[in-house]
Amino acid sequence: MKYIATAFLICIVLLKAKAQLTPFELSKDKNYTASYKEIISYYQKIAKSSPQIKLFNYGTTDIGLPLTLIVLSKDGVFNPSAIKKQNKRVLLINNGIHPGEPEGIDASMMLTRNLLKKNAIPYNMVICMVAVYNIDGCLNRGVSRINQNGPNAYGFRGNYRNLDLNRDFIKADSKNALALEEIITTWKPDVFLDNHTSDGADYQYIMTLIETQKDKQNPILANYTSKVLTPGLYTGMKKMGFEMIPYGAGENGLPDSGIVSFLEIPRFATGYAAQHNIISYITETHMLKPFDKRVYATYNFMQCLIDLIKRDAKIIGNLKMEADEQVSRQQKFALNWEEDTVHVDTITFKGYTAGYKASEVSGLTRLYYDREKPYTKTIKYFDNYKVSDSVTKPWAYIIPQAWGKVIDLFRLNGVKMQRLNADTTIKLEMYYINDYKTVPKPYEGHYIHSKVNLTPVETKIRFYKGDYVVIANQALNRYIVETLEPKGVDSFFAWNFFDSVLGEKEYFSDYVFEDVAAELLKNDPNLKAKLDEEKQKNPQLAGSARLQLNFVYRNSPYFEKTYLRYPVGRVLSPLKLNTK
Repeated sequence: MKYIATAFLICIVLLKAKAQLTPFELSKDKNYTASYKEIISYYQKIAKSSPQIKLFNYGTTDIGLPLTLIVLSKDGVFNPSAIKKQNKRVLLINNGIHPGEPEGIDASMMLTRNLLKKNAIPYNMVICMVAVYNIDGCLNRGVSRINQNGPNAYGFRGNYRNLDLNRDFIKADSKNALALEEIITTWKPDVFLDNHTSDGADYQYIMTLIETQKDKQNPILANYTSKVLTPGLYTGMKKMGFEMIPYGAGENGLPDSGIVSFLEIPRFATGYAAQHNIISYITETHMLKPFDKRVYATYNFMQCLIDLIKRDAKIIGNLKMEADEQVSRQQKFALNWEEDTVHVDTITFKGYTAGYKASEVSGLTRLYYDREKPYTKTIKYFDNYKVSDSVTKPWAYIIPQAWGKVIDLFRLNGVKMQRLNADTTIKLEMYYINDYKTVPKPYEGHYIHSKVNLTPVETKIRFYKGDYVVIANQALNRYIVETLEPKGVDSFFAWNFFDSVLGEKEYFSDYVFEDVAAELLKNDPNLKAKLDEEKQKNPQLAGSARLQLNFVYRNSPYFEKTYLRYPVGRVLSPLKLNTK
């Protein structure tokens, strides 16, 4: 009887232990990633086992399901404001932005269980995990990443609107992005991690890493990450048996040509996070390594990152406050960056010898990597960027309330805004758009603008009650300036938020305007002289009555002043405004 009771207890323990195993762990070949239903079910069950875990649902994604956030807290405090008052660090981990790259999903499930089981959640931090960000793509399960070695089935890169969500952060077309931005504003993470799988060349490493590019990161944070945190991650991962290399090997050719540091502009997760002074990383496991090794590499990276944040919690908190204060006072802001090809670093690289042979498909030459011929060599590391365009911030921006998406995103991101109490005429600087380039085909649903040429004009503009005043004295100044300045690489203008100002709304009929134009030239000698000068310089204008009428019209009081005028105003000096 005693034996039966003991056996029964053992069975209960084994069943309980098995019940907490993830679908990945339960699979025989460890080549399986959990489905969306399995992910949510697993977290719901494990949340019942401990007061140190709580699940939150945010927003409604494009597929109609909420974004589930798992929060781990040592003392069971789950109020974001209270956590900040406790001076705890917040780590936000994002999984499944590309569901075909699912290592983070499975690794986070195991990590959550183990942290709870071992009572190992650090006392000085709270860990937030997005169970799966691209729910839409996760539900669209199949085998679409032909270059990848497992798992046996996985989600699709695009979401329900066929958006790549890692190109959507600054424009926030998807409801997924709106939900995640609400999470970031609510929980105010100090450190952010986005888990991915790489493409590119073949080499010996299971894990590659993207960090916020040091030359575009806030210098206070960059000094710490480049000298302390990132080296600590490389050292820790090597001790765990997962030596890393920076992401980018072979992205611009063979790895021998060097690694170019990834410039994560604000459309990407880490580029967006950098605007909020959040220390950010992206893991990129190598797509050709076995899936189980990729999952365990991701697991170990997250554990290593947690250990380092626990160690440096006070330092990270102080640096974040210093960076926020510095940015609130910062005057000049970078809008674009370009690779510095003069100042080049070197790095030790472990690769496989590349060769060429005849293709069995085409009969022509094809590239291959010979894993029987590994090598270790020093290669170039292009890890430096320089600012190619910058701007001095104004004292404040004024945004007409008509531009609702801009206002909504500013509010969602926690930007402080005031509203005019009455219609007000304000003397300020307005941009006129002289020229810009636009891509010939849509990119992520937009025809992106670049190479914007502007003419700033100081003028008086009438704004209306309810229009928004954004004083640029905030920790979010980078987000404010980089989105509102048209030359910004990922500005709202670049993403077509303001395209309606690019269209002319009024025009003239030739036979009607002929008499008006003649009268204008008769009464305005300066306008006539300007026309004559242009005719001498431009034979095409001189030979076209229509073009000459158009020239007079565009230089007359009748021409619409709002055409090509960027609608956001720049108040250059402090001004007393009637706001609420």
